[in-house]
Amino acid sequence: MISTQDPPKATYIVPVIVALVLCQSLSAQKTSPDLSEARSAMAAGISEANQGDLDLARRDFARAVELAPNVSAAHGALGSVLLSLGQVNAALEELNRAHALDPADVSTDLNLARAEVAVGRFDAALPLFRAALASSPAPVLSAEESLAYGKALAGTGDLTSAENELREAVNRAPDSAQLNDALGTAIAQRGRVEEALPLFQRAVAVDPALGLAQYHLGAGLLGLNRPQEALGPLQLAATAIPNSFDVELQLGRALSALHQDAEALTHLRRAAEFRSATTSANLVYDLALALQASGDPKSALPLFESALKDPSVANSSAYTNDALAHVQTGDATGAIPLYNQALKLGPESPILREDFGVAYLQEADLVDAIEQFRLGLAMEPDSAHLHYDLGLALKLKDDLAAAVPEFERAAQLDPNLPDPAYTLGVIYMQQGKFTEAVAQLERATALQPANGDAWALLGSVLKDSGDTKGAAQALKRAILLEPNQPSLHIQLAALESQAGDKDGAAAERKIAADLSRDAITRQRASFALKSGRALLDQNKLDDAIQQFNTAAQADPKLAEPHSLLAEAYSRQGKSADAALERQRATTLEHQAGPETTHP
Repeated sequence: MISTQDPPKATYIVPVIVALVLCQSLSAQKTSPDLSEARSAMAAGISEANQGDLDLARRDFARAVELAPNVSAAHGALGSVLLSLGQVNAALEELNRAHALDPADVSTDLNLARAEVAVGRFDAALPLFRAALASSPAPVLSAEESLAYGKALAGTGDLTSAENELREAVNRAPDSAQLNDALGTAIAQRGRVEEALPLFQRAVAVDPALGLAQYHLGAGLLGLNRPQEALGPLQLAATAIPNSFDVELQLGRALSALHQDAEALTHLRRAAEFRSATTSANLVYDLALALQASGDPKSALPLFESALKDPSVANSSAYTNDALAHVQTGDATGAIPLYNQALKLGPESPILREDFGVAYLQEADLVDAIEQFRLGLAMEPDSAHLHYDLGLALKLKDDLAAAVPEFERAAQLDPNLPDPAYTLGVIYMQQGKFTEAVAQLERATALQPANGDAWALLGSVLKDSGDTKGAAQALKRAILLEPNQPSLHIQLAALESQAGDKDGAAAERKIAADLSRDAITRQRASFALKSGRALLDQNKLDDAIQQFNTAAQADPKLAEPHSLLAEAYSRQGKSADAALERQRATTLEHQAGPETTHP
């Protein structure tokens, strides 16, 4: 959808100032030194404005106002230049003064109307536009005036008149990028996005640097579920219009739709930074959904809560998504009242019942979880996911006789779902039904080849069923996927030893031993770091330093203990020791690279 909120406003351009019109009032006055000097200042300002030197024009028009404060033309000229320079409040002051001195001046009316639009006072702008258009002779609006008039009409809810005005303006100036973009926006806001696209495309073809048009084109394509086409225009818009909530949100949504989640989160989090008190609740809700979809429910939570304060957003679907974000962050307790509110608002759905059941499952409330899953199945009996979820809850309740048929039904309904096959494989293995377990686990690994756990379990079952060759192959696949699991190397070493490959078995046992030592080392370093951080927070510096040194000794490749040692030494006033530790931390960070994670 095209956002109704504007990213940064376009710069207004002052119409060409005609010397005869602007000097007319001064020329009619009785000659005096001041008026003579004012006429000279006006003439100089007009020449400078026509040459595009607006700063010098502003200086000379200000001089004319000072010398002839009761002449409307001087105030009108100064206000027009100030408007072009983006000094809208100052322009309003001068243009209001000009209007008070000469209420019938059409040029002043139009400039004042544009200034009112620039500050969002559309109701004040419309009478000025209408007065100018009702004058005799009626003016032909410039592109900038038509843009402002169309925005004033749209801003007061008259989208039909806005579209008509902008369409006429485009007919007069078909190569105006801004007018094509504005007409496209008016059409898109009336729900006709497909019809608006050619206008946005025309606008960016005429002026590729027009960020608003790139944004509107990208947002329109995204609204039509064409994220791949939307990506380029939105990226150009983000470059042209930095620090825009709307642009960053739509770019993040496009990247999320293309499953480029890491990059999407960068832009979505930037959008969250640029959110203001005036950002609409619907856009805040869209941002929360996009963050959730890209894998950051934690950042989405406060946005959901903010959006839900607006009655226009607070529907069953919004409460369900907020509740889901709580479940995704491990807060099933906080999710349950939100699901209840979603049910209260209605209508209920199988997905809502399934999500509600998952929350109870996370709370280990198996009775209520089973009830929710069964209520969902009553509405959608052929839901593979609900049958699987019900089977999982029954399995956790140790009711395997009831669980197995649910898993089998889920697999039957959706043959491409890997979870039922894997879980059935686990159950059959536990029951000693190795033939059935192997069949299910082979199915699970075929459906999900990157599941290291499934390959490991298949290897274990094949080993127990006497297929040592198949077991070794499965374990090697598991090791490729999860190379840091000592138990896999130990099992493979046993199989290679059994097959007479003593060297291979020895190598696998050594890998397993090294991995076990590394795991113990990481655990020791992690414990010492955790303890040291707590002591540092309490300002127990000597004890904290001891723990950080322990962590550094346990894992010499880790940079974080040295960073924390630097902090502790700094608090003790040991600047030299702190500097040394910071240098060690920097060296280790460079050696480790950007992907290193700390315990």
